[in-house]
Amino acid sequence: MSAAPQLQGWKHIYSGKVRDLYVPEGPDAAEDRVLVVASDRISAYDHVLASTIPDKGRILTQLSLWWFDQLGDIPNHVISADEGVPAEVAGRAMICKKLAMYPVEAIARGYLTGSGLAEYRTSQTVCDVPLPQGLVDGSRLEPAIFTPSAKAEVGEHDENINYDAVVTAVGAETAAKIRDLTLSIYTAAEAIARERGIILADTKVEFGLDPSTGLVTLGDEVLTPDSSRFWDASLYEPGKPQPSFDKQYVRDWLTSAESGWDKASDTPPPALPADVVERTRARYVEAYERLTGKAFA
Repeated sequence: MSAAPQLQGWKHIYSGKVRDLYVPEGPDAAEDRVLVVASDRISAYDHVLASTIPDKGRILTQLSLWWFDQLGDIPNHVISADEGVPAEVAGRAMICKKLAMYPVEAIARGYLTGSGLAEYRTSQTVCDVPLPQGLVDGSRLEPAIFTPSAKAEVGEHDENINYDAVVTAVGAETAAKIRDLTLSIYTAAEAIARERGIILADTKVEFGLDPSTGLVTLGDEVLTPDSSRFWDASLYEPGKPQPSFDKQYVRDWLTSAESGWDKASDTPPPALPADVVERTRARYVEAYERLTGKAFA
């Protein structure tokens, strides 16, 4: 994994699969702030790849900022994406409030696919939420459902959990707030995306407690191709996997004979060919431009 950059006035404290976190350094440093830097790293099958996708960090950050603006009624952690951001990471970093993060991945599903489809085929439920018979890959779920998971360490799988487990982890009042906010975010974003010819199949968001306001607050990223499943509405066809605006090219190549990699092994994935990197970058750019209506510079 590429090393986090050294930034004057900021101390590096953590690196996830994609993001690096920093806190202010110095005698007068504010203790309630954190610098969130999105790298160009890309992960697949719980591995961080040696290859990077140029501009990915900027796309994720700029798209998150655009969505935070669309979701203006929901408290979020952003303080500034301009003033105070070090020049070395301008465009791909945000100065944010330091939240006490909840140990829950909050997921809303409006369509059945992925791990939700696998569980449905076994039990006709997703995270213990019962669903109708006869659904297929890509079936729309109306209304959308809340299907949380427990956060895992880097390199481990997140584990799907039911709503009762969220209540146990954070308390009944906070669990209800997280669920309601997640479904509210999904409903608003699904409508916005649909106007642009894109289907929002599902999305993952994270929340924390803002100590200064006492409010459950939206943190991390929001509604990017890394945290959400976006499909081209013109190609939508239930009953089979849908092409998505994310790292599909990466996953497809890694599981192809050409890569020679066995995802069941402990061996790190090989470096990506230049054409896979190029096509993946183009897919991220297309998602940004179709959703925001702005050219990615």
